[in-house]
Formats: sequence, structure tokens, C-alpha cells
Amino acid sequence: MNPLMNQIDIQRVFASDGQPDKVCLQRWVDTVLANYPQDTETVIRIVGSEESAELNSYYRHKQGPTNILSFPFEAPDIDGFESPLLGDLVICASVLAAEALEQGKPLLDHWAHIVIHGLLHLLGYDHIDDADAEEMEGKEISFLQQLNIRNPYLQVTDHER
Repeated sequence: MNPLMNQIDIQRVFASDGQPDKVCLQRWVDTVLANYPQDTETVIRIVGSEESAELNSYYRHKQGPTNILSFPFEAPDIDGFESPLLGDLVICASVLAAEALEQGKPLLDHWAHIVIHGLLHLLGYDHIDDADAEEMEGKEISFLQQLNIRNPYLQVTDHER
């Protein structure tokens, strides 16, 4: 029996320092999908502030760029249609860099958190109400621990930086 494959298509349309390489992105995706029952495909698109703001405005009716947008794949209603595509993650590199700096977190750790967060959205998790947010955050913390990354929801004090 062949192991399941989690294909990722990385689209880097914005260049910046500190972006994770394919090995990191693959490790994060594989961590989240370790117990997923089938092969998957995910698009990870790394963009700048302008594209992020346009997409955020169009799809969420919110102004300005955001760290990540998740677009789950919606299969057509056709008998027998199957696809391994989970969906697309659109990540704004400059927003992530600013957030990591502001929050005193290592940039790569913040990237891992945001990719995991986005993948959970593609799997149907959300944080609309408190119970759902708590469940989603618990999963994020667990996956990050598996990667030896600290809980991103803990406050970092100046002496810990």
C-alpha cells in the first residue's frame, strides 16, 4: 500500500525575505494531514499587500490586506466526481512579517501557524463562535507542538524575546 500524498503547488508572486522553502511548507501540510484518509492537493499562493487587499475586499468585503485567505474547493454536483483538491491558501508575506515582528515571534514559526490555520479552514474548521474557535486553536497548538513551535496564543514577555 502506498502512503498518501499531499501535493502542494506553491505560487510565489511576491518576493520577500524569510519565506519558507518547499520543504517547510510540505512538512507543515503533512503534519496537519497526517491522518487525512486520502491524497490531497493544496495551492499555496504567496502574494503582496495589493493582491491580498483586492481579494479581501472582493471575497470578505473587508478593507486592506490580511495574513491569509482560505478558499476551500467546492466540487461540482456531478455523480461520481472526485478530486483531491482541498483548496487554495493565499498568504500575504508582508502582513505575516509585520505580525511576527509586532508579536515578537520568529517569522518562520508564524508562517507555520498561519499555514496550519489556513489548512484547518480548508478542512472545514472555523472560529466564528467561541466553542469553534477554542477547538480550532487547540488543533493549531497541537500541530505546532508536533513541530516544536510554542503556543502562538501565549503572550510573550520582553525577557522571553
